[in-house]
Amino acid sequence: MLYRYIFRILAALAVVSWSPLSAEDIDLESLLKSMTVAEKLGQLNQLAGGRSKNLNSRIDDTERDRIRSGSVGSYLHVAGAAFLQDLQKVAVEESRTGIPLLFAMDVVHGYRTLFPVPLAMASSWDPDLVQSVSGVAAAEASASGLHWTFAPMVDIARDPRWGRIVEGAGEDPYLGARMAHAQVTGFQGSDLSDPTTILAATKHFGAYGAGVGGRDYNSSDISERTLHEIYLPPFYAAHEAGSLSFMTAFNDVAGVPITSHRGLLREVLRERWGFGGILISDWNAVEELINHGVAGNRKQAAELALRAGIDVDMISGAMHGELASVVEADPAAMALLDDAVLRILTVKQRLGLFSDPYQYHDPEREKRVILAPEHRTLARTAAQRSIVLLKNDDRTLPLQRNPGTIAVIGALAGDALSQLGSWRAQGKAEDVITLLEGIRQAAPDAIVDYVPAASDRASDPNLIAQAVQAAEQADVVVLVVGEDYDYSGEARSRSSIEFPAHQLDLIAAMGQVDAPVVAVLVNGRPLAVSPVDEIADAMLETWFLGVEAGTGFADVLFGDVSPAGRLPATYPRVTGQVPIHYAALPTGRTAHPDLSRDTVRYMDLPITPQYAFGHGLSYTRFSYADLNISAREVGPGESVQVSVTVTNIGDTDSDEVVQLYFRDPVASVSRPVMELRGFSRVSIPRGESRRITFTLISDQFALYDHDGNWTVEAGDIEVMVGAASDDIRLRGGFSISESATITTPPAAIPTAVSVRPVVEDLSALVDPAVTPQIIARGTHEALMTESELYRRLCDLQFNSLPDSQRAHKDQYIETTT
Repeated sequence: MLYRYIFRILAALAVVSWSPLSAEDIDLESLLKSMTVAEKLGQLNQLAGGRSKNLNSRIDDTERDRIRSGSVGSYLHVAGAAFLQDLQKVAVEESRTGIPLLFAMDVVHGYRTLFPVPLAMASSWDPDLVQSVSGVAAAEASASGLHWTFAPMVDIARDPRWGRIVEGAGEDPYLGARMAHAQVTGFQGSDLSDPTTILAATKHFGAYGAGVGGRDYNSSDISERTLHEIYLPPFYAAHEAGSLSFMTAFNDVAGVPITSHRGLLREVLRERWGFGGILISDWNAVEELINHGVAGNRKQAAELALRAGIDVDMISGAMHGELASVVEADPAAMALLDDAVLRILTVKQRLGLFSDPYQYHDPEREKRVILAPEHRTLARTAAQRSIVLLKNDDRTLPLQRNPGTIAVIGALAGDALSQLGSWRAQGKAEDVITLLEGIRQAAPDAIVDYVPAASDRASDPNLIAQAVQAAEQADVVVLVVGEDYDYSGEARSRSSIEFPAHQLDLIAAMGQVDAPVVAVLVNGRPLAVSPVDEIADAMLETWFLGVEAGTGFADVLFGDVSPAGRLPATYPRVTGQVPIHYAALPTGRTAHPDLSRDTVRYMDLPITPQYAFGHGLSYTRFSYADLNISAREVGPGESVQVSVTVTNIGDTDSDEVVQLYFRDPVASVSRPVMELRGFSRVSIPRGESRRITFTLISDQFALYDHDGNWTVEAGDIEVMVGAASDDIRLRGGFSISESATITTPPAAIPTAVSVRPVVEDLSALVDPAVTPQIIARGTHEALMTESELYRRLCDLQFNSLPDSQRAHKDQYIETTT
């Protein structure tokens, strides 16, 4: 009792009052000076308040006493507006300093409204959509009392054996950078003190996706050039978007674990990039420096992490428990501790927690926001836009609304849990509309015969026979195969990305039926899809699509929406091709199909992938024409415009993802055969055209040179525009006039894109016989110039046209004046 009484007295004398103040009223420097070493170390200490599937379960009286003593600065695996408000009160009203806590969770692709997994969202090639989705995730998470998400994961992954490829944007640094920027902007908004936003933790810095053998947590044995050109640009883009926290990776690079990598954390991230936010370790990674063999005990591990730049120790407790003697004996270490604590306090201030620590704890907002109808509507749109049409022989898709009998084969069709993905925050299976339900809702007059037949885990020969019987009696077969959610994600690396054996049996059986087969992939990584590709008439990659999986899928299956997703990662023919990616170096002996020639190829397999990066079909066709490059030569910092006209020459309204690649054919080091440097998802109605213009600057063609500098080298640049990395429609080029040194990773620099309508026969929109002279001129009209009067005439005539033609007015005036 005396212990509690003393705490109440100290709370009354707290340096920072819990009464609402403006953030500017809090003097963080003074607060820092008033703190004891133990309280400072407490701010570095992040603990688990529960388990990912059992939130808040570890919060007890002992934990509350820990908060009162200032021994913890943040919690993960906690949630709930009311519960966390009570916990926050302990920190703010009963601790000596009154410093609020941070509450965190892995909100990766939604909180309760689960959206498609990040790899699927990257397949949309739609950063604006990704930003909106992240904004909804932030709104729901913040309504449940959370301040911090451990997302986005922006690791580049070129080996699909790595289970965590599902959490990122695939293999390309430019696409990854744009998705990283969009997610950070969506989570954090324009004002982090807005209680509908949350703090992003961009992870895992850096090169976590390059683990040897595709094994999670493994070493990354890559060059400095590969690290800086491929793996770090998405992190830089996240930094440019304002990410106020970064999480370090478990792995080492060249023998130095990232958690203790001073060169990357302090010299690159903090000093070169200017990052001033929080650096947090991954789960127990500080203590695991002992396992890496760079620390002999917890104290050495904690000191290494502090000196490298770690501010928050997730779970291990090593920094909190072991650093007191280190910092008390070394003024330089104490200064590092003070810097870390000040960064943590600054972020808490930016979140508005000092001015109102309870603004995230409104149970009424929580009830109103969670799984709101408009959130489900956005989830449906996201599902539609994430689906990739891999194959569509003889226009098998879309299906007719009433095709007779549909045989839906495969347990994944009815698997609600898998649609939530491997990271699901507070998503629940009962919230999910499965693929099977989506088909039944969209085609109520069809006979839908569902046979699970084979799951990822087991199969029954009798069920496969039943599936064959159902397929033989059907007008169309929808075969749903792939991996369930537990095959991908953290610690879910696979030595083989082939289909499980029992699914192969099912796929082979479906190859014997006469009905058209629509193969639907449900998975969290690129798979070796050759077996199903051989027997399917059409194939859709759907990934894990979230709570509106079935509705979004049915919209595409039955043609309400034309698919326009594109692959963010290469699909190999077999596991033996991995790692594989489109932006390979050319080598000295280019692959040749003639096996009698010694080239960089396999003896038993084509070197080409099953499906290339950027691949994706639609229910219409597009033509590309009129490539124009605005300059033959550009100097340092100058820009060049690359324009192309894309026309929908089919009979269906659809989106097209226009992709711009480049190559530097002669440089001081060998350069990839092609690199993505711009894209635009453009909606083009049937029969219409759009003029897409990419504005590039010379900095975007820099390379990481031998001295560790970003250098733009003088010379020729080849430009390629098309529908995929293996479907280039137009080529051109320009030259860079002189070399220059820059500071920004080129893949992190966004390419500006403009899109405008193209009218083939502009004169048809305006009667050429009508001239300005027939307009009765008033006094003010007599003072108009001819061009002003002409614009007024066009205004009058265009105002009487339909909306679709009225939109072309400015273009008509521009081209005819």
